[in-house]
Amino acid sequence: MLNLERLRTLDALARHGSVSGAAEGLHITTSAVSQQMSKLEREVGQQLLAKNGRGVRLTDAGRLLAEHAARILSQVELAQSDLEAQRGQVVGELRLSAFPTAARGLFPLALSALRREHPALRLRSCELEPEHALAGVVRGDLDLAVVLDWYNKPMALPDGLVKAPILDDPADVAMPADHRLAGRAEVDLGEFADDEWITWGDGEFCHEWLMFTLRSRGIEPIVGHRAAETHTQLALVAAGLGVCIAPALGRRPVPDGVVTVPVGQRVRRHVYVVWRADADRRPSIRAAVKALRAAGESLG
Repeated sequence: MLNLERLRTLDALARHGSVSGAAEGLHITTSAVSQQMSKLEREVGQQLLAKNGRGVRLTDAGRLLAEHAARILSQVELAQSDLEAQRGQVVGELRLSAFPTAARGLFPLALSALRREHPALRLRSCELEPEHALAGVVRGDLDLAVVLDWYNKPMALPDGLVKAPILDDPADVAMPADHRLAGRAEVDLGEFADDEWITWGDGEFCHEWLMFTLRSRGIEPIVGHRAAETHTQLALVAAGLGVCIAPALGRRPVPDGVVTVPVGQRVRRHVYVVWRADADRRPSIRAAVKALRAAGESLG
């Protein structure tokens, strides 16, 4: 009889491509991954892993069993969803992620409401950027993820995922209080052609959006500083080091010496929650989506 947890370990190895990646995805140690795989090899009587430089690779037998493991685990999840739906109770463990400002702005409201209303539900949350969160949901490492795209740059949703909107998040330009445009009721992004921008890390979705948006207006951005966190960006603005895009969600408190001014073109992020379609019937998924949408509505 094949052990389900060992099949889950093999599936994680196939998806992540390394022992360390599988360990991180499963929240166990690398030695635990190696032990599980050794036991699985003894169970099936075949070598499933082979050395590949400093790492490992799946053998032909390993790849064949991994394909079966993925199908078996999907069926197990469907069975669990059906049983949970039949029972109609919000129980078990729910793993969620959100990008940093959503984790700050939405999770305290939504997760505290879930805990009050469904005390038997175990919640596990973390911060992840949207592209990593989507991959986590697809792999099964996460049950739900709060992600975003921009009004003029949508993010593709992988096959097998569904989504629900949470809120539209307006984004202003944050600038030092003595900036030449600080007293304006609204601004145009084209007016910042000569300013240094404080932006996100290279390759991050929001950074790519900003570069795309400014260049579409004929501006070659001057990027002075990079920071992942909105509050770090705002601190750099307060120090007079440049300007940044400051979405409303999760940005309070704005530090002294910083002014936020709306953009006339109504720059907005679309914030939504995604989950796997085969988990759609789980009461815990439905309860979490309801709580996140209620939190979004309360923030307006």
